[in-house]
Amino acid sequence: MDLSGFRENAHEIVNWICDYYETLESRPVKSRALPGSIKQQIPDHPPELGEAFATIWNDFQQIILPGMTHWQHPHFHAYFPANASLPSILGEMATAALGAQCMIWDTSPAAAELEEKLMRWLLEAYGLPSSWEGVIQDTASTATLIAILTAREQVNRWQSNKTGLASSPVFRVYGSTELHSSIDKAIQIAGIGLNNLVRIPVDNQRALVPELLEAAIEQDLESGLTPMCVIIALGSTSTLAIDPLAPVAAICRKYNIWLHVDAAYAGNALILPEYRWMIEGIEGADSFVVNPHKWLFTHFDLSAYFIKDREALLRTFSILPEYLKTETTGLVNDYRDWGIALGRRFRALKLWFVLRTFGMAGLRNVLRDQIRWADWFAEQVDAHPHMEQVTSHAFNMVCLHAIHPEWTLNDMNVYTERWLKRINASGRAYLTHTKVNGIYTIRVVLGQTYLQQHHVQELWSWMVTELADILDPPV
Repeated sequence: MDLSGFRENAHEIVNWICDYYETLESRPVKSRALPGSIKQQIPDHPPELGEAFATIWNDFQQIILPGMTHWQHPHFHAYFPANASLPSILGEMATAALGAQCMIWDTSPAAAELEEKLMRWLLEAYGLPSSWEGVIQDTASTATLIAILTAREQVNRWQSNKTGLASSPVFRVYGSTELHSSIDKAIQIAGIGLNNLVRIPVDNQRALVPELLEAAIEQDLESGLTPMCVIIALGSTSTLAIDPLAPVAAICRKYNIWLHVDAAYAGNALILPEYRWMIEGIEGADSFVVNPHKWLFTHFDLSAYFIKDREALLRTFSILPEYLKTETTGLVNDYRDWGIALGRRFRALKLWFVLRTFGMAGLRNVLRDQIRWADWFAEQVDAHPHMEQVTSHAFNMVCLHAIHPEWTLNDMNVYTERWLKRINASGRAYLTHTKVNGIYTIRVVLGQTYLQQHHVQELWSWMVTELADILDPPV
């Protein structure tokens, strides 16, 4: 493909992107593809001769597109959103065109310095300590692994990377029963051992109980084990529960334990001053992660990882082979030293486009609207005789299930699951579930970029209709 052909094909794709967003609501949110149906349409061997772009593009539309779940659909209410936006698309396009590998400052000074400046912007936007520093990671899973590895090195006097863990103490990591499964994976990768992840019980708001955390630490110390790291959630995945930061930070200071804060989704609400209460005591934490790709309208993948002590991070991850030495080494931020990967995409560009296009006031307005619509949705649930909130709703998510005076817990679970499947099978919306104290719970997340109030009202109407159908006749 030459530049002339590229120009023609690129214009076609841009026009398709516009058409896609204009017609997105007419598509089923969740793909209806059956397992294996996509790969059956793709040849078993690569083509020997090149094919025309028109043929490739037609196959994209006929084979690939039907197998896609449309995460940018206004009625995508599942999991947490991976929010895109039109300015973010433009940033990704420019990034792809540049094709830069931004591992160190010398390989693209603008990429390194824009990232550094944007992390300062986000520190201010989220209200985090100005003395901290930030770096872009791909996902919160990676950021949490980085925090655990840094905590491991610090508590083991920087020996684990050199000598391994064979002669190390038995390290212990603590977090609530609501912590994300990526913590389990990180514990395994870091060589700590899953048996050394201590799950602390939660209260009736699904938040970690500080007194039980301290009791677990004391018990481990008495048993000769070494407390290494505490991880708390500001917005757990299942229910958006908020762990109490200030008392946990005080415990970590008392026992000299690394404190990592996982605020992957709900941390974005910190751009709203009325939610800064979540980080009271943040000066006692050591690291913090939040995902602009979840609720700040920036394409996946982009996680903002902040750390109190940059030297601890660099001491854990910095390796300087001869071929990476430059005249600027030590004078600038070489971000390949701030994480696991050597290779780094120019992720900061799309975030820059988003922050400048929306402005902080525009972002705050969108978040406040979505939180307000969730409040309205929760009120409708409370007023419905056959629905009930499972937990007090937080931010822009409502957790609910179906109820009936004659149902057992098992009946409620069976009918709630049936209700969810009917909603998703309709193609009009996509919701997912969790379990809370054995209760099958539907999670309604109202956080898609282009969500409007009428979409929330439509969703409510559809859910009422689908529930009425499974209740007729009543059990």
